[in-house]
Amino acid sequence: MPKHDCLVRLVEDDHPLEDYQSGVPRWCSGCGDNAVLAAVQRLCRDENLRPEKLAFVSGIGCASRFPHYMRTYGFHGIHGRALPIAEGVKMARPDLHVFVNTGDGDCCSIGAAHWLHAIRYNMNMTVVLHDNHVYGLTKKQVSPTSPKGLKSNTTPHGAYLDAMNPLTVTLGVTNVSFVAQAVDWIPEAVYAVIRAAFHHKGFSFVRIVQRCPEFLPNMWDAWLRDPEKTLLLEHDDGISFSPGLQRIYKNRQAHDPSDIHRAREIASCIDPVPVGILFRDENVPCYEDVREAGTPRSLDMVKTGLEAELDKFTVWPDDEPAVRIA
Repeated sequence: MPKHDCLVRLVEDDHPLEDYQSGVPRWCSGCGDNAVLAAVQRLCRDENLRPEKLAFVSGIGCASRFPHYMRTYGFHGIHGRALPIAEGVKMARPDLHVFVNTGDGDCCSIGAAHWLHAIRYNMNMTVVLHDNHVYGLTKKQVSPTSPKGLKSNTTPHGAYLDAMNPLTVTLGVTNVSFVAQAVDWIPEAVYAVIRAAFHHKGFSFVRIVQRCPEFLPNMWDAWLRDPEKTLLLEHDDGISFSPGLQRIYKNRQAHDPSDIHRAREIASCIDPVPVGILFRDENVPCYEDVREAGTPRSLDMVKTGLEAELDKFTVWPDDEPAVRIA
């Protein structure tokens, strides 16, 4: 078989779920991170995405272990810096599908400035905020999205401030183009929202409201027991939920994702918690297009650039010393 035909066949072959799985997740049993990982891996399989065309970037936190469990390109960055790293990846390799997995502390606290400007740049990437409302990796400290009154290791008498709402913040930034929300206990919604975000061209911000079974085990019990406390957002230009899910969650509302003013009103609601696409605008330009990132750099260009940088620090054997010692 000719080499070209072999390559075409390789690209067109279906990828099973195992092609995207790497290692055994070490998250706690019942952690919402597991639900997000399952949804993303299923999305990659269903879209038949080539693993070498995927890049997952994260910062620091429980959710930031995500790249370790994807058999793709991955970058486990430092605290709060996932977004600028992902932006650099997208500028250098616009052909890659870039995903960012970040937590409520990683994104909304130390990484808050990067978060706001990433929305403004509107680069084509899928950003998933794993919001469990507490610092889990460092063992229960209050985060920006922790509810007022939460007793933690840093607020033993209860958190003093009202929680930050990542949805309303995102919807208030210039050039916002996609905002959605799901809850980890409805797997169908998690998958549907992330899939819609992936197909949107621009900065797709998805907040996953999720449970922390270790430090906030009962926080969402009322929502789990009462389906009326969940509001499904439906629209022809949004998400259509299955009949089975509609039979359970009867509290549904038609919402046009192009209506940003109504989106901000819905985003402010906690009870019931909205699930679905809040806002979408396909007309916002992407920064990599404005800057004409263009085609990926060739191997020769990459090699030449690396050698030029390394040569700056190279001491050649024939070099004359700057100062002779008598």
